[in-house]
Amino acid sequence: MNQKIELMNDILNQEPRDVWKAFSELNEVPRPSKREEKVQAFAMEIGRSLGLPTLRDEVGNIKITKPATEDKKNASPIVVQAHLDMVCQKNDGTIHNWDEDGISMFIDNGWVKARGTTLGADNGIGVAFAIALLRSKNYSHPPLEVLFTSDEETGMTGALGLKQGWLNGKYLLNIDTEDDKELTIGCAGGIDVSSFMEVNRRNVLIEEPVVYEILISGLTGGHSGMDIHLGLGNANVLLARVLREIEKESCALLIDFDGGNLRNAIPREANSKILLDKSHLESFTTCINMQAKELKGELKTTDPNFRITFSEVPIKEDIPEVIDSEQQQKLISVIAGCPIGIIRMSPDVMGLVQTSNNVARVKIIGNEAEILCLTRSSSESEKMDCANRIAGNMKMAGFETSFSGNYPGWEPSPSGYLADLMKNTYIEVFDEKPNVNACHAGLECGIIGERSPGMEMTSFGPNIRGAHSPDERVEIKSVQKSWMYFLEILKRIK
Repeated sequence: MNQKIELMNDILNQEPRDVWKAFSELNEVPRPSKREEKVQAFAMEIGRSLGLPTLRDEVGNIKITKPATEDKKNASPIVVQAHLDMVCQKNDGTIHNWDEDGISMFIDNGWVKARGTTLGADNGIGVAFAIALLRSKNYSHPPLEVLFTSDEETGMTGALGLKQGWLNGKYLLNIDTEDDKELTIGCAGGIDVSSFMEVNRRNVLIEEPVVYEILISGLTGGHSGMDIHLGLGNANVLLARVLREIEKESCALLIDFDGGNLRNAIPREANSKILLDKSHLESFTTCINMQAKELKGELKTTDPNFRITFSEVPIKEDIPEVIDSEQQQKLISVIAGCPIGIIRMSPDVMGLVQTSNNVARVKIIGNEAEILCLTRSSSESEKMDCANRIAGNMKMAGFETSFSGNYPGWEPSPSGYLADLMKNTYIEVFDEKPNVNACHAGLECGIIGERSPGMEMTSFGPNIRGAHSPDERVEIKSVQKSWMYFLEILKRIK
C-alpha cells in the first residue's frame, strides 16, 4: 500500500498537476464499456460539487455547463468532449477485477503506465483535461459545455444516442487524438459484423486418445484502427493457420477455440484444444514446431515476443466430443481466410488507411460458434462491401451473419475557422506545422456532427502509445504540451 501511495505521489507531482490529479481520481473508478454506472456517478458528482448545471441523458451522456470567464463572455460557446469508458485488457497472470479495482499506475522513463493492464489514457486524459478546466478559476475560456459520452469503445452508444439540440456549442474540441503533432479533422466509420453457427459434435473411437491445448500468446496487440497499418499479428487468424496445418499432418480433431476479446483490439491471445491419436503425436509435434519457427520469422519485427505453446490436457473420464469433420474444415478455413488488416489504402490521402477489418473474437464452445469482426472505412460503400464480402464467405461455411453498431465516418473539412485557428496557433506556439489529417479510428465527431449541424470540430491530444493493450502509456511532457496548447486555443477562440 505504501508503495502504491508513493507511486501515486510521483504522478501527482507532475505538471500540469490539475490534470494528473483528475486523471488519478478517474483511474480509481472502474469504467469498462457498458458498465459505466460508477464513472457516470463520478462525473455527475464533479459537476454538482462545483455548483454547475449537470445533466445526464437516457444513454448515459453527461453534460456539464460552465459560464465563460469575464474576458470571454462574448466568445462563441464551445463543447469540450471526451468519452468516459475504457478498453479493459490485462496480461496473463495479472489479477484485476474490472468492476471493482482502480488502475495501478507508475512512471517509466517519462511515460505513465499501468501494471499489467490497459492504462485508460484513451480517453481518460481527455476526461482529465475537461475536469481540470471545470475546476479551474484561472484559465480563460468561452461559454463551456463539457460532454462526457458513454460506451464509445464498444458501440458509440453515447454519440449515437445524442439528441439533436442537446448541445449549443458552435465549436467542438474532441480530446481523443493520440499524437501531439496531429490535428484530426476526419475519421473512418465502422460496422460490427457478427457471424453465428450451430456446431454439430460427434463421439469418436480412438485407440490411444490424447488431448492437447495450443496457445498463441505474446503478440503485441493494439488499437484495431490506429495500429492496423503496422502489420501486427492477429491471434485468431494465426491459430486457425496453425490448426489447418496440424489437421493435415496429424489428423487433429477440433474440440474448441477461444481467441480475442474486444472488437476494437487486435487479438493478442488465442487457444484451442484438439484430440488426436497418440500414434500421430510425433507428426503433430513436428508440425507445430515448424509452424512456430515459420511464424516467429514472419513476426520477428512486429511481434518479437510471439510464441506458440502446447501442453497435454488430462482426459478425466470420457473422450471429449469433437466437431463434425466437415464443419471443422469449414470453420478453420473461414477463420484463416477471413480478411485482416488493410483492405485498401486511401487513393486521396497519402498514408491513410481507407478500409480495414479486424477478426476480433472467435469462440467455438459447446454447440455454438461465433466470429466477430469490426470493419472500418472512410468510404461508406467500401465499408459495406467489405462487410458483405465477409458475410458471403461466412454463409458458404454455414454461418448466419448480422450487422450492427453502424456509425458514419467524419468527412474532413480542412478550411473551417476552428481548423485554421488550431493550425495557426500550433505554428505560433511550437514553431512547427502540425499534421492536419484524418485517422483510421472511430471518433465520435462524425456522429455528433450529424446531430449538431454546422458545428465545427477538431480532435487533438497528447502522445499515447499501445492503446487498447496492456502496453498502453501516455507521455508526461506531451501532456504538458497538449494542455498548454488547449489553454491557448480556449484563450483565442472568438
